[in-house]
Amino acid sequence: MSSSSSLANPIRLQVMANALAGIAEEMGARLIRGSYSANIKERRDCSTALFDAQGSCIAQAAHIPVHLGALSEAVRAVMAAGPQSGEVFLLNDPYQGGSHLPDLTVVTAIPALEETTVVSAYAVNRAHHADVGGMRPGSMPADSTEIWQEGLVIPPVRLARLQTSGALDWNEDLLRLILANVRNAEQRRGDLQAQVGANTIGVRRFRELLAQFGEAETWRLIAGVIDYSCQRMRAQIRALPDGVYEAADCLEGYGDPPESIWIRVQIEVRGESLRVDFTGTDAASTGNLNAPLAVTRSAVLFALRCLLDPSAPSNAGVEAPIEIFAPRGCLVNAEFPAAVVAGNVETSQRIADVVLRALAPVAGSLSIAQGQGTMNNCVLGNRHFTYYETLGGGQGASPHRPGPDGIHVGMSNTLNTPIEALELEYPLQVIRYELRQDSGGHGRQRGGWGLIRSLRVLEDCTLSLLTDRRHHTPQGEAGGESGQVGINLLNGDRLPSKTSRPLQAGDVITLHTPGGGAWGSIESVESVSDGDASGIPYSDSGDG
Repeated sequence: MSSSSSLANPIRLQVMANALAGIAEEMGARLIRGSYSANIKERRDCSTALFDAQGSCIAQAAHIPVHLGALSEAVRAVMAAGPQSGEVFLLNDPYQGGSHLPDLTVVTAIPALEETTVVSAYAVNRAHHADVGGMRPGSMPADSTEIWQEGLVIPPVRLARLQTSGALDWNEDLLRLILANVRNAEQRRGDLQAQVGANTIGVRRFRELLAQFGEAETWRLIAGVIDYSCQRMRAQIRALPDGVYEAADCLEGYGDPPESIWIRVQIEVRGESLRVDFTGTDAASTGNLNAPLAVTRSAVLFALRCLLDPSAPSNAGVEAPIEIFAPRGCLVNAEFPAAVVAGNVETSQRIADVVLRALAPVAGSLSIAQGQGTMNNCVLGNRHFTYYETLGGGQGASPHRPGPDGIHVGMSNTLNTPIEALELEYPLQVIRYELRQDSGGHGRQRGGWGLIRSLRVLEDCTLSLLTDRRHHTPQGEAGGESGQVGINLLNGDRLPSKTSRPLQAGDVITLHTPGGGAWGSIESVESVSDGDASGIPYSDSGDG
């Protein structure tokens, strides 16, 4: 169908775009309400989406960036397994569309309206489980060197089947096998049931949409929505000056002081297409900072959407004009059986950073200083409990306003675990939780402040920290100063940015998260004449 015919009725296109997004959002709400673990029901560490029968995304909920851009590979991996209408697949293999092992993906094949044996589309969700086995509670060890140490690896497998009546037939043998290899098995069971239930509501709502508009008209309008997103992205790329834009930044590896692991990018803008090339990036790490290509794609698409067109409908059209290349075996295109658990949460952050920094010279008013650049992953657990949380920090400032304080930055979009829920569910006590005053960089617009969070453990357990920006500061933009680095403390003593170790009851773990970079030099504050307090620099009286 031609673009002109697809766009003939913009009102109906808008109705369809909103209807699709509404289905994805309702799936997410069902998943959050039905889950057992605090990580999903409180922090909302989950994502939902719809795909067509060819594996192209047609709608995404506004959830976790690092999940959403990678789901297309998960759907293609399921399609390679020959799904039948109504079948429900489960996977987490990072080399078959997953991100890292704690993220379990559920894909349900939606029956067509008339020919119910035909797969019409796919309802998909991904949720971070608090444990999937492996060498340490929480399945996020800082010291893993191969994928098997990080938990149970699940290729695309048939978990259940949705009958036309709406009833579910579970593969009980598979479910028993999975639950026998994870900690807190009943909580895992409950979260899996919530994931399957969320897709079931997606199946029902999508088939209602087909009935309301008719199958042919529904797909005509969906094609129009995707084409609309594509044309918007092409227009934004076309507005950029042709050329090659480069940037590099490093992750903190292992050792004390840590090694620097470099990510390098060259972005070529040519007409209305864009090529992102990671040639020159360091080879895959012996540790777990490696990212599968699906995670790299998520980070690139997130950064480009932020810079170019954040409000376009989120679907396959957005990525159509974008080509991504990364040499096989490098840090951002790791190969089996490399460990990847930190690649999803930390390397993805730095990938987004370098893409944003490369295009900063042509981003104009959408340029932004670096945010905290880490998820500050903290994992505590033993045989009886597993607690996982990512902590917010400072966002980078923009030309128009200071960076927000104490928020999840970049590839994470979760909430914190409320203190009341945390202390009710885990043998932990929160003894300090506050903004880290003046930790953002100083400048025309100051960087956002980080957080301070202290937890006392009430049982012997293990600790795993996967953090970054503990030695390299988040950079300012246009002459703005850098934000402060983060600090990890155990009973007042400094810890490395990445570490796993045993804890005893009574130990206190404290994380000071990084601040964001500032935008514009301090000298430019003198030019502020409108009384805008956001331009006033802050004194350097932070906590370190």
